[in-house]
Amino acid sequence: MKIIFLLFFLFLFSFYALAEAIQLTIDEAISIGLRENKEILLKYEDLKKAKYKLKESYSAIFPSITATGVVSKTTNLYQDKEPTQTSSQISLKQNLYKGGKIINTIKYNQYGLDIAQTILDKTKLEVIFNIKKAFYTLLLTGEFVNLNKAIYKNTKRHLLVIKKRFKHGETSSSDILKLEESLAIVKEAYQVSINQKKVAEAVLKNFLSLEDNVDIVAKGDFVYTPKELIYEKAYLEALNNRPEIKQYSLSIEASKKLVDIAKADAKPTIYASWDYYVRSHNVSFGGLSKNWNDYSQIVLGISWPIFDGWLTKAKIEEALIDLKEAQIAKEKLIKDIELELKNAYLELQNAIYNLETIVSEVNKYKDILKSIRQKYKVGIASLLDLEDAYLSYKVSLFKRKQAIYDYIIQKAKFDKATGGAI
Repeated sequence: MKIIFLLFFLFLFSFYALAEAIQLTIDEAISIGLRENKEILLKYEDLKKAKYKLKESYSAIFPSITATGVVSKTTNLYQDKEPTQTSSQISLKQNLYKGGKIINTIKYNQYGLDIAQTILDKTKLEVIFNIKKAFYTLLLTGEFVNLNKAIYKNTKRHLLVIKKRFKHGETSSSDILKLEESLAIVKEAYQVSINQKKVAEAVLKNFLSLEDNVDIVAKGDFVYTPKELIYEKAYLEALNNRPEIKQYSLSIEASKKLVDIAKADAKPTIYASWDYYVRSHNVSFGGLSKNWNDYSQIVLGISWPIFDGWLTKAKIEEALIDLKEAQIAKEKLIKDIELELKNAYLELQNAIYNLETIVSEVNKYKDILKSIRQKYKVGIASLLDLEDAYLSYKVSLFKRKQAIYDYIIQKAKFDKATGGAI
């Protein structure tokens, strides 16, 4: 019996342990995302691959050394003999000149490494923006759940009051039906807001790569910190900081190196080599030779392609097209960034104007609540009137938080458009 009780206790403990929520601030969420997000981890792997690609291109600078060994046995050729022969060879080859192909390949792969870094930076900016949006959406939906819960409770109180009035003949049954319908709508809205919060939490967990059994409690508030916005300054920051612009600038330089690599195929290749051979006794019809055979060979070679069916010319033309495409893509990107930044700037300005309007509305309902509270103290207003006034004030506070939420999201979008700090 004790064992069963113990197992039951452990089961309950493990259940509550699995359901335990973690509290996260926005900074903590971003820190986890930068460390655990799968998109970022994939880009880190691409960066590692680019590093090894660069190391691979450096290998052409160094000499290549090859050792070869062969053992062969001859049968049915010599009478009463089945000789076994061995041979070995050591070759050393050093490229002296390949038309600039080696150095340009190294530079091309260096640009590839830098491009991989800019793509990683771009992914980080996108992930940070998505985490901010998901975090503050979760925070806002939590506030929305609390507001709908308060509206639901208030509507139920109104229904109780109108039912009492109906018993005293002060209202009709149609008024009860209307309020019951309103209560059903409010209850539905309350349940919908709960589901919206669950969706927002799932989105945030996805960006943070957290397990489904982890519950997140967003810690934070909606704070408006007004800052001076200068479009021209932001535009210059975007041109200097956006990873995409750096990426396309590097792509242009990499394309130039591809042109040089293609041109190298039409230039001569010069190399030096040293080979050392060792063979066992030669076999002939007269028998085995007396001595082993070993010798070395030094070669200075040059090869120059005279005609390759215009293959090199076609490669050069392809590389020039890639270069032109990279230049056009950069010009298009700058225009796209200009439009993105302009839209983000205007949307942020609209969010600020909307917030200023909401603040005046909050002050109005705050003043109404103050007035109703004074009337309640002297018995002019009922408790339900006071609750209604407080609920209206609470709704205006939520609208203010919603306006600040819009400001925060638009500010994050504006920061992303300027290539904000990672």
